[in-house]
Amino acid sequence: MFAFNSPPPMAKTLRVLSALLGYPDARMRGYLPEMSELLRDEGALSPARRADVDALMDTLRQADPLQAESDYVELFDRGRATSLHLFEHVHGDSRERGPALIDLGQTYENAGLILAEGELPDYLPALLEFVSTQPPDEAKAFLGEMAHILNAIFGALQQRGSAYASVLGALLDLAGEQAPAFKSFQPLAEESLDASWAEPVVFDGCSANGQSRPGQTQAIHVMPFQPVRAPGAQANPQSGVVA
Repeated sequence: MFAFNSPPPMAKTLRVLSALLGYPDARMRGYLPEMSELLRDEGALSPARRADVDALMDTLRQADPLQAESDYVELFDRGRATSLHLFEHVHGDSRERGPALIDLGQTYENAGLILAEGELPDYLPALLEFVSTQPPDEAKAFLGEMAHILNAIFGALQQRGSAYASVLGALLDLAGEQAPAFKSFQPLAEESLDASWAEPVVFDGCSANGQSRPGQTQAIHVMPFQPVRAPGAQANPQSGVVA
């Protein structure tokens, strides 16, 4: 018999990483100890990468709550290079983005999945929620297909000296890309960053048709750390994560 290497389970790890990229309100921060435990128990990340992510969690735990929230908004909502909305990296402000968002939102509805109120369909944590429902080998392949955009965001966060780069580094590791460890240093001036940023060529003009299995409908589901479940899904009441 032949022995084949299979990707390790990563569903809970993906959900934790998705939650860490969400708005760091009091509810999310309250889950941080449990999230750290889930990462350790599943073991999908290397000890070094897990230490990087744990350092981010420590930073969020120790930070002034209002400052943590303000820093998040400044980092992800006011910088194009660090945007967590994937179609912004693909389509920018062009007219193609609107129809792509509509199509993707319809895909969720057809699959019986629900987006959080006011959330756009191309939000990265939403995609990670979807990927977490896939078998490990398909999840790894899906992450690999968007590795270019993950790497672009990772690089932008590294340049800003943000510990959130550890989350993107973890996603790249899960995709088999072996991202460098996060190193904190003096960030570059914002003007310099904007001048050097260029849109990565990713998704090949991504639409709502999906990337893991082109031509087949796929869905993405985003919710807070304790998400609303699709019909038939089972929840772990201890973890607040869909099992």
